[in-house]
Amino acid sequence: MNHHFKSYLFDLDGTVYNGDTPIDSAVAFIRKLNQQAIPYGFITNNSTKTTEQVADKLRKFHILVEPKQIVTSALATALYVKKQAAVSSVYVIGETGLEKAFANFQKDDEQPDAVIVGLDRQITYEKLSKAARFIREGAQFIATNPDRMLPSADGLVCGNGALVAAIAYAAQKEPVTIGKPNEEIVSMALEQLQFPKDETILVGDNYETDIMTGIQAGLATLHVQTGITVDCTIYEKQPTFSIASLKDWVI
Repeated sequence: MNHHFKSYLFDLDGTVYNGDTPIDSAVAFIRKLNQQAIPYGFITNNSTKTTEQVADKLRKFHILVEPKQIVTSALATALYVKKQAAVSSVYVIGETGLEKAFANFQKDDEQPDAVIVGLDRQITYEKLSKAARFIREGAQFIATNPDRMLPSADGLVCGNGALVAAIAYAAQKEPVTIGKPNEEIVSMALEQLQFPKDETILVGDNYETDIMTGIQAGLATLHVQTGITVDCTIYEKQPTFSIASLKDWVI
C-alpha cells in the first residue's frame, strides 16, 4: 500500500536513533524522502541539546538537515514562558539545550517567578530541594517534557519525567508540561516548517509521548516498533498505522 503524505515529522530517540546508534531503516527512509524532495522535520522532547547539536548528530548519520528543521522541547518551553506576563525571572534545571533556550531570561536563585525543569544528568539533591522549595513558595512549575524513560546505547535510562515527579511529590504541585504529549510542540513545528496539518504524518516510537501528541494535534500517526513502545494494541486510542520499522513503509 502506498502512502502519499506531503510531509513527515519525526521523533528522534527510538525513532531515528537509539543513543549513538542510528536506526538503519529510518536513516535509509529519510534519505529516500530527500531524494524524492518530500519535506521532513524533527520534534524531540530532548531538552539537553541545541538544534545545532541535534543537526550535527543527524549529519553524522548522513541525514541532510538544517537546525531550522528541528524543534526541541527546550525551544517550545522558552516560547511558552515568553508569553507568560507573570514570569520575569526563572530558575532553570537542565543542560545545554535548555540553558541556551533561556539565555536571554533573567535568572533568579532565590525567589524566581517560575521553575523550569528539563533533563539534567548532573542533578543534585540541592537543585531538587531548591526547585521544590521555590514552587512551594509560589513559583510556577514548568516541565519541558514528561518522558519516564529514554532509550540509550546502554538500554533504558531515566527521563525528565522522573526528575519532575520527584519535585512534584516534594512540592505537592503538578507542573505545566510543554513537550510531547502536549500538542503545542507540534503546532510550533508545523508553523515553523510550514507543513499542512492534514497532509503531514507524525512518526514516533513512544505511545505516551509521540503518538498521543499526534492524536491530540489531529495528525495522522505512524508508530514504529524500534524504541520504547513495542505494542500499541493495549491502548484505547490507536495510531493510524503501526509497523515494525520504516523498512515496511512505502512512500
